[in-house]
Amino acid sequence: MQSATAILTGNLPAEPNSFIGRERDLAELARLLGEVRALTLSGPGGIGKTRLAVRLARGVIARDVIGGAEHSAAVNNGIGNSDARHSDSGPDSGPGDLDEAWLVELADWHGQTAQQVAATIGVREEQGVPLAQTLAEALRSRRMLLILDTCEHQVGECATLVQLLLARCPWLRIIATSREPLRVRGETVWRVPPLDLPPDGAALAELAGHEAVRLFAARAAGARPGFTLTSDNTASVARLCRTLDGIPLGIELSAARVRALSVEQIADRLRDRFQLLNSGDRTAPLRQQTLRATVDWSYELLEEAEQILLRRLAVFSGWNLDMAEQVCSDEAIGADEVLGLLISLIDKSLVVLDGEAAGDARYRLLDTIKQYAAERMDAAGESGALALRHRDCVLALVEETAGGMFNRGEPPWPVRREVFRRGIAEYGNFRIALETSLAHGHADEGLRLCTGLRNMWLPHGDAREAATWLDRFLVLPPGEPGNSGEVSPRVRGRALACRAEIAFDLQDYDTLLRCATESLELSRASGDDFPVPTALRVISQAAARAGRAGEAVTYIDEAVAAAEAAGNDWEAGLTQATRAAIAVRQGKLKSAQRAYEAALEVLSDNNRWGVAQVEYGMGTLARNRGDAEMAVRYYTDAMEIFREIDAWSEIARCQAGIGWIAVASGDYKLARESLAEALRLNQAGGQRLGIARGLEAFAALAVARQQPGRAARLAGAACQLRESLGHGSGIGPRIEEVLDFARGRLGAAAAAALFAEGRETTAEDAAGYALGSDEAAPGPSSAAEPAWTDPARLNAAAGPRQDGGNHHRSPDPLTPREHEIAVLIARGLSNREIADDLVISPATAARHVANILAKLGFTSRTQIASWATRHEPPAGP
Repeated sequence: MQSATAILTGNLPAEPNSFIGRERDLAELARLLGEVRALTLSGPGGIGKTRLAVRLARGVIARDVIGGAEHSAAVNNGIGNSDARHSDSGPDSGPGDLDEAWLVELADWHGQTAQQVAATIGVREEQGVPLAQTLAEALRSRRMLLILDTCEHQVGECATLVQLLLARCPWLRIIATSREPLRVRGETVWRVPPLDLPPDGAALAELAGHEAVRLFAARAAGARPGFTLTSDNTASVARLCRTLDGIPLGIELSAARVRALSVEQIADRLRDRFQLLNSGDRTAPLRQQTLRATVDWSYELLEEAEQILLRRLAVFSGWNLDMAEQVCSDEAIGADEVLGLLISLIDKSLVVLDGEAAGDARYRLLDTIKQYAAERMDAAGESGALALRHRDCVLALVEETAGGMFNRGEPPWPVRREVFRRGIAEYGNFRIALETSLAHGHADEGLRLCTGLRNMWLPHGDAREAATWLDRFLVLPPGEPGNSGEVSPRVRGRALACRAEIAFDLQDYDTLLRCATESLELSRASGDDFPVPTALRVISQAAARAGRAGEAVTYIDEAVAAAEAAGNDWEAGLTQATRAAIAVRQGKLKSAQRAYEAALEVLSDNNRWGVAQVEYGMGTLARNRGDAEMAVRYYTDAMEIFREIDAWSEIARCQAGIGWIAVASGDYKLARESLAEALRLNQAGGQRLGIARGLEAFAALAVARQQPGRAARLAGAACQLRESLGHGSGIGPRIEEVLDFARGRLGAAAAAALFAEGRETTAEDAAGYALGSDEAAPGPSSAAEPAWTDPARLNAAAGPRQDGGNHHRSPDPLTPREHEIAVLIARGLSNREIADDLVISPATAARHVANILAKLGFTSRTQIASWATRHEPPAGP
């Protein structure tokens, strides 16, 4: 089993080549990072801010790995006691307490800064909660080094977010790279200096030891194997480096030219270029002049075809060869020329090879080169046309991928998985294409992009971004300047069905019903039956979640038929799985089994993301039937697939299911491991409802281990968290059962005191307590508790016990028929549905319900449902 800590330790990229110099800078920055929590590396483009930040982070984290185990144990030592957890450190302690580092790249990002940070770290947006607040909650207790790279184009947003995170997350440290300071309280601005340069008149023997000269020598050797510093060229290298003011990018670009020129030629040409620049804008900062001159010079040394390709590549966030051939070729550059030109640009250090995705090499431009190339593209008058060609390329890719990823048969799952991973690499291009469509008022193309991206957005937890883009295009009016006209009913109908599905994920049921209804009207009117099953399915799911079982069944039956009629393989499987889930809610377990088997049959040779969803549902079904072994097997199989596509929230659900089974079977070690994994993943993703459910599960584990004080306190924390999320009183059947146990073991007053104390605990501290070490009960009759929940101490504080210390359940006051009806109420059935199920009249069902209320002393069906859940025997097959 892969642990959450192994998954979520950071994303620092591997260094593309050797890191040269800056030993003194790194030592100084490491010292500063021990004294401040916000450090901004500032300087012009090309000075090496990003590379320095990543190197610093890698060194700090590597040095602190040894202390990680001690820190983890300290974090889990107790609830609500930060001093006890970190007695040797605090918010102002050194970087030795950091155990993860994340790089958030903002260069190609033009949305909310918090959104990109959350997407990088894996925090998902909560319904009705500002994302920045969710992010702050998720990072509150994490000892993280966060790098915000290239902040200058949204410096205001970055500053606001940094201020919030610093205030709310005491163990967080932030490094920002920016061409200007963020100007937030507590920020230390460190101007990244040029590389160390040899002074004029330095002895030849001393030149090779300076950083700038070392960098040139290393990169030149990479460009021309066998290159070394000699008595003949070292002085020219030093002169060249001084001319470039020690700026790393300029030095690296110059070093790449040793393939064709001698060092002396490079130095001479560069000096001439700068002389020409003296007649330009003297008000520009010197280093900006130097860098522009360096790139100008490098650009003008290119052949004309190389220049054309380089400036056109600025339209991409990143690309592969096919994309470059499609977007950048025309009568000036043939498609068959692009590969050779691309290799030449790589050789000259203007294009960077950026790994692989789906078997294709990926490329990108460094930020400074990209900005320069974009200016050249604007000057050539190509920007508008290339943006549209880029958008059309991305749209074709998205629609081709969506068309082949969710059908039966070929391609096999490994191929689909790699295509999915390629989609992750194209996120930047997806956003650029969406922005282009919006800027031109192209609603039809924008909605097609959104519809094609639906199954890329949802597994990654990007439902809020999906909803935002869809809403922008759905409200785009026709007839505006630049608008391409009316959206076809087919496109709009499919987009509305997509929006309805996303609304279900966001629990926005009003939007779901509105969009699904409009989708059905448009699709049926236009004769497009493909989105009909999706719209019907999500209406059914919403009805089931609201407890309207009869309505849910009606809609899902219609959805199943519609999917089969449309030949929609993907929906054929999902609708059957939804039918099964509704049957489980109704207690119709045999029907549920048949529906899940039908779903698996349809999806088995389709996209395995759907198979994993079905296997999770079958695990829940097996759990309801009391088949723990089969349930664990299904959950485990589903997790294997979810891990392949990094669907961490789904992994958390599977781990929680295994944990609950282990609690019931008495395997407390497995229960603790699985529930801890689920809770940590929900914490990392900022999912507070998942955290509340995790606290409830740990409370149930405490009940099983005969720890009433721990159980009551965790139940109180879970209840409070649910209420803070708008979930009514927060006391459901599981909490009621925990409280029953605590009252029986501790007395009503002591249990209430512990429960109230738990309600005052923060979610962060409650999760820390749940995850912390406890004194496991050696046997079912033991009542071992942590010292702070000693029953004697709590009883003394709460007063005398009212029940003599013994707790016994009252005999069941209901008749067998009344008990049967109570169970049906707990499953969400109305009086009419109960009457249909038991073949009695609705009036008779209503009389039974009235008798149950009177006998139990209750006033609502919710109370009956809670009671029935706690008194219901295990369901049979």
